[in-house]
Amino acid sequence: MKVLLLEDDNALSDLLSDHLEDKGYDVTLCLNGQEALENLIDEKFDLALLDINTPIMTGIEVLKTIREEYKNNTPAIILTAYHDIKHLKESFESGVDDYIKKPFDLEELDQRILRLCRQFSIEQDNKIQISSSISFEPETCKITLPEKTISIAQKERDILKYFCTHKNRVISSAELLQNIWAYEEMPTDATIRVYIKNLREIIGKDKITTIRGIGYKFE
Repeated sequence: MKVLLLEDDNALSDLLSDHLEDKGYDVTLCLNGQEALENLIDEKFDLALLDINTPIMTGIEVLKTIREEYKNNTPAIILTAYHDIKHLKESFESGVDDYIKKPFDLEELDQRILRLCRQFSIEQDNKIQISSSISFEPETCKITLPEKTISIAQKERDILKYFCTHKNRVISSAELLQNIWAYEEMPTDATIRVYIKNLREIIGKDKITTIRGIGYKFE
């Protein structure tokens, strides 16, 4: 699924890009409205995430231009720090499909994206091929083996998905904690080891290597 992201705040754009790529999306990041407009004209995207207050052209101007001049109906979500009715009304008059106010939780963004995918029948192929005979479907928390399909716990799903999107890189327990758990629900290292042990028993011990004193490597 191809996503165009227009966001000029460096910290937020990096956060959103990394999050969306971890979800399996192909992200094109634009730091100004002109760049976003040119990409939307030249390429086909499944979804556009547009900040309002961006250089050269605002997200609303980009949206209005592609809707009126290019008859481009790419589903779009406006991201904005504005909380007034004026910008909300202007966004919907310009053809936006959804509107999310900053600051927002990443889970909220995920749910709004999924809603638009259902609304516009956007196909999402979230199946990850772990090996020639093993596949993983994060959305359903299922691993398919040659002889059976196994349902795994949500945190096991989150760990495996993180490994799959950071393949062949050493990942510490601290990195897993930071990217998978909320601060108030931090588990012990022993709990992480149990989750990884369970995954190894399903997909094979050779897929997740322990790098002693450092962390784990998924191959």
